[in-house]
Formats: sequence, C-alpha cells, structure tokens
Amino acid sequence: MRFTPTAIAGVVVVDLDPISDVRGSFARLHCPEDFAQAGCDFIPQQTSLSRNVKAGTLRGLHYEGQPHTEAKLVRVTRGRIFDVAVDLRADSPTFRAWTGVELDAESGRALLIGEGMAHGFLTLEDDCDVLYQINRIFEPGHGRGVRWNDPAFGIEWPRLPSVISERDAAYPDFMGILG
Repeated sequence: MRFTPTAIAGVVVVDLDPISDVRGSFARLHCPEDFAQAGCDFIPQQTSLSRNVKAGTLRGLHYEGQPHTEAKLVRVTRGRIFDVAVDLRADSPTFRAWTGVELDAESGRALLIGEGMAHGFLTLEDDCDVLYQINRIFEPGHGRGVRWNDPAFGIEWPRLPSVISERDAAYPDFMGILG
C-alpha cells in the first residue's frame, strides 16, 4: 500500500500495490502494521456498504458527534465517486478546509478520513457500491450533518446532485450550528 497525505492532517489517500499475474491480481486492503508504519493508527471495528443506484446521488456531509467521532476508510467496490472530507476540528489549522478525491473500483484507491471530519460523496456513474471500514461500532443517536453546499466550506463538486435524501438536503449551515 502507498499512503499519500492530503493538505488536511488525518486525511490520507491509500493506493494499492497489487501483485499481478496471468490469473489477475491480489492486493492487501488493510494491514494494521502497514497503517501504523505510515503514521495512521486505524483498526476497523465495523464494515458497512452503501449501494447507490443513480449517478448524481449525494450522501453527506455526515459526522458523528463527540465523544463518538469516527475514522473511516472509504473504498469503491463498484462504480466511481467523488469523495469529500471536511475538517471540523476547531483547533486544527485546516479548520473548515476540504479535500476531494475520485475513488473507483478499478484502481482500488481508498480515502482514510480521520476523526473530527465530515464526510460525503457524489456518485459519478450509475450503480456505485461504497465500502466503509470504521474504527468504532456505530451507536445510534450521535449522527450529525452539515449542508453539502454550505458556503463555509466552498466544496467544488464535479456536478450538482440529482438524488439527495430529505435529511441530507435539510442539514443546516455549519456556521449556524456554531451559533
């Protein structure tokens, strides 16, 4: 695996190093020792799958409230998405900054999103499956969100969403949450 830090501390692009032969290829998706050597203390406790039927589906921006913050490793197993992490850590030098990476099933590229970040993605083609490995067991009632097009972040989405849940569309602006 190859680990490439982004401009936001705690958000890392993880690329595969597949071994290929006449049968195809084999690649390790997660190894605690490799992650630790790269300075990423991430051990998954739960794995989830998001199925998305239509291109233009937007999910997010989601995060878990304190003290239930989550880190997650996001990878596409079918299709292609634009994946976004937003730094919500008030004491961070990159507070309110965002980074976006295209993830697709072909490359196997993943995005490691540290605790204290909001996460969202936009599908770029029909029939996308997104695999999440999460560092803690989900506890209902702590999920939060902020608006996907909040001007406080200025995210440059590659297109406007055509499918978005009522909940995600109704999230408040981040500055409104801060009071």
